[in-house]
Amino acid sequence: MSTANTTTCVIGDIHGCHTSLLRLLDQVCHRADTLVFLGDYVDRGPDSKAVISTILSLRSRHPRVVPLMGNHDFLFYQYLMGDDNALFLQVGGLQTLTSYGIPPAATREQRTRFVPADHLAFLRSLPLFWEDQHAIYVHAGLQPGRHLSQQSAQWCLWARDAFLASSHEFGKPIVFGHTVFAEPYFAADKIGIDTGAVYGGQLTALLLPEREVLRVPPGETAISQEFIHGS
Repeated sequence: MSTANTTTCVIGDIHGCHTSLLRLLDQVCHRADTLVFLGDYVDRGPDSKAVISTILSLRSRHPRVVPLMGNHDFLFYQYLMGDDNALFLQVGGLQTLTSYGIPPAATREQRTRFVPADHLAFLRSLPLFWEDQHAIYVHAGLQPGRHLSQQSAQWCLWARDAFLASSHEFGKPIVFGHTVFAEPYFAADKIGIDTGAVYGGQLTALLLPEREVLRVPPGETAISQEFIHGS
């Protein structure tokens, strides 16, 4: 595929809002050569399992689908692998367990029995960032002054204030999620598109290179927002 005139669609944090995702995909799938998802497919919203199933299905129907890892996806995978689960449960993990039918007291061996093999493979394989001719895509942010190949999971999954305050140029705009904005955030070097779908905001897509924004209202019952800049 020639990249000269291709359109990339980037979709912000979904957090189990499956109905919103379906509505947004109806608007953008036919318009994009590449679909990039910025991570946080799970937690807080009502149907994390269906969100991942839809993205997996989309891979078989769309020329290029690039799902990235978010911090919540990382925490869910660590939980499934038997690591400490306290943070996962504190930040919306119980809703994810419910969507998969996983009892909160399940052992590691029991947990993975409830999760389809292709979902485990999906979580295991998610990259931290991606780049095309239009932008660099990452869940949370990048460490200023550090080459893309040297970026750490800590920055890619959890960065916030230090990234937002930085004026370091990576040569392309960085499109990110993780930090919730009432409206998409546009700066010369950064574009933030997490508009709080799970908190009663909207699920946002960005079409590049046009920088066209498409948004859908919440399709699920919103949870109360614990903190606008929460994890």
